[in-house]
Amino acid sequence: MLAKTQVLTFHGIGVPAVPVSPEESHYFVPIETYQRTIERLPALEQKHGVKLEITFDDGNLSDYEVGLPALVEAGRPGRFFVLAARIGAKGYLTAEQMREIVSSGSVIGSHGHDHVDWRKLDAAGFQRELYDARKKIEDAVGAAVTEAAIPFGALDANVLHRLKEAGYGRVFTSTPGLAYQTAWFCPRFSPANGFDPDRDIPPMFSAKKRLKSSLYAFARRAKFRI
Repeated sequence: MLAKTQVLTFHGIGVPAVPVSPEESHYFVPIETYQRTIERLPALEQKHGVKLEITFDDGNLSDYEVGLPALVEAGRPGRFFVLAARIGAKGYLTAEQMREIVSSGSVIGSHGHDHVDWRKLDAAGFQRELYDARKKIEDAVGAAVTEAAIPFGALDANVLHRLKEAGYGRVFTSTPGLAYQTAWFCPRFSPANGFDPDRDIPPMFSAKKRLKSSLYAFARRAKFRI
């Protein structure tokens, strides 16, 4: 069976609440673009026979102020991957807001502790990013954290092995492509400034893209044993 789930990853909505790098600001989409995307999801799913899911990385305040209300209104859950070191910092989610997100039916996951490249970590670094970060997030929300999103999508066999060893039930990355809905490894697409859901989403579900994503999924399983 071909993969047919496209996961979209938003990194920020509207104007950043705190200064960010030009590279990061590129991934802040206008409020109206985000809201139109959520509104268009049902029609796009029905037309193309696919599943669209929404995730957020970094724990920006806009996730709560703009991202969550649109999802609640649409009756859709989301996944919010936060950085443990930024909880409560200016421009980022507070513990109380994260608990409200969980109460709404969405999921809080880990994006690590300090937004670093996990391929470059030593043993102490993996302890901080995979274990200490998870514990801090769990303490903030009062619930188990079972999913992780890899910063920058930077991965190798060791990173995936460490995530498996740490007991994460599902892992999300920035590797492009379609996903199998229950697969442990989940590719995603990150909308950027200029994104148009009606223009940019349909090509993701072409027969060629579905076949390519499915073949990549089998190749990853063979290469990384995931």
